[in-house]
This record gives sequence, C-alpha cells and structure tokens, in this order.
Amino acid sequence: MIKIEEKFKELSSRGEGAYMPHIYYGDPFPRFSRREVEILAENGADFIEFGVPFSDPIADGSTFQEACQRALENDITPEDCIRGIEKLREDGLSIPIIVTSYYNILYAYGMDDFLERLNEAGAQGIIVPDIPIEEVNSLAKAGRKKDIHVILQATPNTSKNRLRKIINTTSGFLYIVNFEGVTGTKRSIPNSTIDMINKVKNLSHMPLMAGFGVSTKNHAKSLVSAGVDGVITGSALRKIYGKDLNNPKEKMSDIAEFARQMKKGCEEGYEKRTL
Repeated sequence: MIKIEEKFKELSSRGEGAYMPHIYYGDPFPRFSRREVEILAENGADFIEFGVPFSDPIADGSTFQEACQRALENDITPEDCIRGIEKLREDGLSIPIIVTSYYNILYAYGMDDFLERLNEAGAQGIIVPDIPIEEVNSLAKAGRKKDIHVILQATPNTSKNRLRKIINTTSGFLYIVNFEGVTGTKRSIPNSTIDMINKVKNLSHMPLMAGFGVSTKNHAKSLVSAGVDGVITGSALRKIYGKDLNNPKEKMSDIAEFARQMKKGCEEGYEKRTL
C-alpha cells in the first residue's frame, strides 16, 4: 500500500496534480462499488474517498443522499464497508483509501475500534464532515494512535483564527470546500475559492485537495493551476451510473473516461502552474 505522503511526493516528482474520486460503498450494490473503484484506479485516480453510507448525510446534496439511501436499503453496514476495503486490498488496490464517515457511525461503533478496523483493512485516512474543530482533539489523538490520518475541511468563509486551528490539527492533507453548502456539481469555480487557496498557502505547506462541485476537466485544471495539489469529485460520478441503476456496469466505460479527463485536467493544471 502507498502512504498518503508518499503519493503526494510521487505526484510532485512527476509534475501532476492528484485526483480523488468519492464513492459511497454499496450504491447500487457492493460488487459494483468495488469494480468502480478498480476502474477509477486504472484510469487515473490517485486516491479513493470511500464513503460509509449514513441515514442523514448533512454535508451531501440530493445525489449522494439518494446514494446513501439506496445503500442502506441494501442493508450495507459500516462493517460491510470495512470488508469492502479489505477485499479491494486483497485484489491488489495499492493507492491510498480515505474513508468518509459521519460521526454517529464512529460513536456507535466505538471510535478507537472503528479506526483500528480501518487500519487493519488498509485505509490510511478518515474525513468526518460533521465534527467541528472544537471537538476533534480526541479523534485526532486516536487517529495518531491507530495510524489513521484525520483530515479536516475548511470553507472560504472560515475565519483566519479558525483556519489556523484546522491547519494545525489536520493530517495528510487539508480538504478545501469550494462552496458553502452541500456537495453537487457546479458550473464554475468561485473567486472565493481562489482566495481561500492563497490564504491557506500563506499559512502552511500542507497538501491541499479541493472538492464540492468539481465535475469537469476545466474545474480540475483551474483549481490545480490556482495552487491546490489535487481535486475531489463525487456527485458527477453518481450521475453517470445513475442513468441505468438496473445495469450500472454498462456505464463503466463512461466512468473510465470521466476519470481520464479529470486526471488530465489535474496534469494540465500543474503544467500551467509551473509555466
């Protein structure tokens, strides 16, 4: 398995921005999710954001809310998700896996036990969208103990003092949220995101990944050229296979092409930044 920090160094040496697609495991069924991850990795994904379905995903828009609901209707549990990661590792997936889970799941499972299981399964990091910086210390401490990076998010309206706390606590990379609100595809990257990137880079050399609303090659190119180390997509992928939920595997070629285009945008953005 490749560690998060090793992957960023590798990409930097090759002059590439990172691409991380986000999936919710079990939508529309586990075997599809595992094959989707493999196809994404084969076609340019450098990291995988592996979502654990939750009944009230407050940071997600309608597309991912529906994905979570379908997975839960299929009786997908957190333990099923962990086994899914184990299966991917057994089948040879080597790129870093970052788990996204709402805090209720960690609380119900037991925070230390959940992080330990993630480590055993082969995950390297976790994003908990609904935990505020004021309450993250115990999670960050447990993450260090269990060798799981706790990755925090910051938005364009995050105050400078709060941003400093987030930067000092996050591990692996900082997740920049492009827009206020929830996930979902958007038309363009706002100036507030560019300002946010510059603000963070003046405070830290921490790797930056930008997500929420990223859905096109040009989005990726713009963000990486503006200074982030990579981009994250989610809802756009769900919309591709959502066109035929009864036979989603027929959309694998479209998913592969989407991944190739996003990765190309990350590469072109990095080239533009270094000119």
